[in-house]
Amino acid sequence: MAGFYHVARLGSFTRAAGVTFRTQSALTQQVRALEEEFGCPLFERIGKRRLILTPAGEKLFAFAKRTLEEYERVLEEIQAHNGVQRGHLTVAAPFTTLYRLLPGFLETYTGRYPWVEISLLDRPQGEVVEMIKGGRVDFGITLESAAPGGLNRVRIARAETVLLVPAGHPLAGALRVDLGEIARYPLILPPAGSEYPVRRKLETLFAKEKLAWRVAMESSNIELSSVYVEMGFGLSFATVVRGLNVLERRKLALVAVDHYFPPEHLVLVHRGERDLPGYKSAFVDLLRQGLTPASPADA
Repeated sequence: MAGFYHVARLGSFTRAAGVTFRTQSALTQQVRALEEEFGCPLFERIGKRRLILTPAGEKLFAFAKRTLEEYERVLEEIQAHNGVQRGHLTVAAPFTTLYRLLPGFLETYTGRYPWVEISLLDRPQGEVVEMIKGGRVDFGITLESAAPGGLNRVRIARAETVLLVPAGHPLAGALRVDLGEIARYPLILPPAGSEYPVRRKLETLFAKEKLAWRVAMESSNIELSSVYVEMGFGLSFATVVRGLNVLERRKLALVAVDHYFPPEHLVLVHRGERDLPGYKSAFVDLLRQGLTPASPADA
């Protein structure tokens, strides 16, 4: 039943396999067994990839949804009554957030909730949001500007976009720089046409001011970009969060560009269709308390 529910919810055997940690063939066999039991097809298959529920499938999906939600509720109540916070928690976030923000926090959280199984998914911001909207993960961490309305958002840190330059660079130490000064140097940016907002906005700003500019390297990983900035290969941008010390080993200078990229917040997002169980509420509360503004670092 659970396998069918996730296939129907996600419209894909492949995506459902990733969520349920089962093989695609196992889910296919489960759905076929249900179709044989009910004596009718549950999905209409359009082409090779698209699935649509039949009328019978829609009725079974509604029943499965109610049943699984009630099962989770009863399970949580029984576990809470027995003093055990047992469950599963899936979190999606960009690489640097997982690499720099979560390790210390998770060490604290798992120490308090050792029976909670945690799955972490390295995904770009746009995919994080889509996974939350589709109910494929419990929580996502992204910039507030990337989180659409309809999702619950919990601010966990203030974020700002800065220009990364090598230590000793002519722009190092500047209180503010304009686009004309930035365009004089080669740039290290995320891939063209990507979902990274800094690249999109820079392209718009350069076009508006009719400035010629050159990309020396495309990289969506700030850890990699910072290596090449340090060696003088080009300038780059990073979204940084107060309280995390990330680029301390690099000989870099961080230059404010808030006149082009206003500060915003890093947020924890979730669907919030019902009250969160205790172990999930604790995850939200601990993460919010764990990021206190201090020194700049990469988000």
